[in-house]
Amino acid sequence: METATTDLTNELRAKGYRLTPQRQFVLQAIASLDHATPEAICEEVRRTARGVNLSTVYRTLELLEELGLVTHTHLGHGAQIYHTADQPAHVHLVCRGCGRIVEAADSAAGPLVDRLRADYGFETDVRHLAVFGNCADCAAAAAAAAESDDETA
Repeated sequence: METATTDLTNELRAKGYRLTPQRQFVLQAIASLDHATPEAICEEVRRTARGVNLSTVYRTLELLEELGLVTHTHLGHGAQIYHTADQPAHVHLVCRGCGRIVEAADSAAGPLVDRLRADYGFETDVRHLAVFGNCADCAAAAAAAAESDDETA
């Protein structure tokens, strides 16, 4: 986190901005929450700085993303989810059963990325890729429920 704060300070200064407490709090909240909505980030920031409002968080997220320090993805129809940009590229596996988000290495999408490039000339940014389905626990629970239903039928 210290590196991210140093990067943020340097990037902000290079672009004529300064590191305000609100900006630092937002970056710290993103780093500690991992895959957080703006509302969750705001709630986390308010634990330290009660006067920060949601519009400040949104403006700060926009600036941090413009500076390349955070990134976002859309994991369904809700608000975008933010995390620090210094994380390795990864695919988001989103469980429809329990809502859990699992990070898979970007290499897991390699065959898809290669196929999209070969067939369509399309360069894929897997950092924004979300795959929806069921995690191992929810899939096992669904299979057990289906097996139970089969036995009682």
